[in-house]
Amino acid sequence: MKDEEQAAAERRAFLRQAAALAGAVVAGGVAAPAETEAAALGADTGICTPGTPGTPSAPSVPGAPVAPGTNAPSVAEPTVAFPGYEFFGPEEAAFVEALVNIMCPADTYTPSGVDCGLAVFFDRQLAGPFGQGKGRYLRGPWNEGPPQMGPQLPLTPAQYFLEGLRAANLESHRLHGKSFDQLEPAQGEAFLHLIESAPPQEGTIPLAGWFNSLVYPLFVQACFADPLYGGNHDKVFWKLVGYPGLPATHALDMVRYRGKPYPGAATPRSIGDFS
Repeated sequence: MKDEEQAAAERRAFLRQAAALAGAVVAGGVAAPAETEAAALGADTGICTPGTPGTPSAPSVPGAPVAPGTNAPSVAEPTVAFPGYEFFGPEEAAFVEALVNIMCPADTYTPSGVDCGLAVFFDRQLAGPFGQGKGRYLRGPWNEGPPQMGPQLPLTPAQYFLEGLRAANLESHRLHGKSFDQLEPAQGEAFLHLIESAPPQEGTIPLAGWFNSLVYPLFVQACFADPLYGGNHDKVFWKLVGYPGLPATHALDMVRYRGKPYPGAATPRSIGDFS
């Protein structure tokens, strides 16, 4: 394990990078929740969910597990909802809570990822329109595209998340003989570094693509989205990076306070504060 001083420095660097990626520390904007992707694409656009009666079955996808005797990939289903979650069952809750606690460990800057509400954000997004694929085209064909186009899969984000979670746990069992949530923090951190660059394996979801295109973006959004969506509890990450929250129109403030601490940054205001 890294010593506390080095870990804190690295973590602060990560948060600066994540804030830039999320667009959280810019005048006039805050990181939008993943749900807004579906909203921006519009509603009720003739979406076809794989397996819906009367619709063609989805073709197989390279790298996705295929159910015996069918051309469609098998789709993981969540177990019975775990108390406090809308989408996660016990297996999913254990995995995601371990994930966010490793990626956001408790220290002098923030509480643990779970205490910051990050697991709740994951759960709400996957249970909502984003996770269910609202506004997404799901009719195929499912040809493999260039990397910059992202995964081309006949799966909703929620289904893709579950398939990747199962594949990650299988890989954890293969390497360590136990599921991801049972790994020691140092083991878990090394495992995440491993899967984020893992080469595709036949018969399973490509873990690098799953982690980098779905899991990590959800984590960043969970840190910097408005607390209304479950993460960023008590605006902890806004306070950490000095973001004043809403109202998010700070054009003149950029001039007045350039290079100076913004007075409102210590007490940021969220959507809930204006309700």
